[in-house]
Amino acid sequence: MADNKVIAVLGSTGTQGGGLCRSIFADPSGGFACRAITRDPSKDSAQALAGQGAEVVAADLDDVESLKSAFAGAHGLYAVTNFWEHFSGEKEKEQAKNIAEAAAAAGVKHVIWSTLEDTRALMDDGDTRMPMLQEKFRVPHFDAKAEANASFEGLPVTFLVTSFYWDNMYLFGLSPKKGEDGTYSWAFPMGNAKLAGISAGDIGKTAYGIFKGGDEYIGATVGIAGGMLTIEEMGETIERVTGVSKVVYNAVDADAYRGFGFPGADELGNMFQVYRDFEDEVCNARSVDTARALNPELESFEQFVQRQKDTILAAMNS
Repeated sequence: MADNKVIAVLGSTGTQGGGLCRSIFADPSGGFACRAITRDPSKDSAQALAGQGAEVVAADLDDVESLKSAFAGAHGLYAVTNFWEHFSGEKEKEQAKNIAEAAAAAGVKHVIWSTLEDTRALMDDGDTRMPMLQEKFRVPHFDAKAEANASFEGLPVTFLVTSFYWDNMYLFGLSPKKGEDGTYSWAFPMGNAKLAGISAGDIGKTAYGIFKGGDEYIGATVGIAGGMLTIEEMGETIERVTGVSKVVYNAVDADAYRGFGFPGADELGNMFQVYRDFEDEVCNARSVDTARALNPELESFEQFVQRQKDTILAAMNS
């Protein structure tokens, strides 16, 4: 409908933004319309959004003028960056600054900034438990987003503190892997600490609940999770749902994980160590109940594994 409030969605062809777009499509009487922002409107995922009713608009996070044009006339903006495209905390901060500048220029009435906490606040400067990365960050994709919060101050913003994607089991290859003896195993430097996680699509659904809540969430920080489980508990759930006989958890040392050598191993090693060493602080910054109140369809880990069983099994056996 022409009088629907337009929500401009960054990351519309990705996990978080895609979940928000689907929520808008699923609620045709909700009063909102989807403007999907993407670098390449011709790609299949963008065309699929257009086929579902989205207005697809081209813009680039490195081009502030393109963002100003893309946000023009929008009521809401879902702002998210993708550290894993470039692995640079400084670049992520620059992109966030561009987003905030463009949102201010366009007069957007409600911005949701997908962010994370500054892990450096949990440790003294001289703490040697983990290396500093990129000269100034403990966990760049956390710390840079937290620094970028300042770019959004003064805007009508909600700071949405997200959680570890359960989808990383297949998106990042973090699922258990089948060994020569037929058993499955995975390694994390998590000890027995609980990992706050969520289905990535549920982040977008929760954001839709915040947009529907409107003014009550402007100026608020909202931390969300779909569940908080130990790696052992996650493995037991995978066994039960997929039917594999055994998932073995190897609780490796964080230094060992950082040395695994895959792209981002040092970053993830630091991240998991933060989840382990500061379990209470990380988990207390997020709420399953809050997420469920905003998104009644919130999935538990078991429901997520059930829905994605075939994809997870394919990743486990790859």
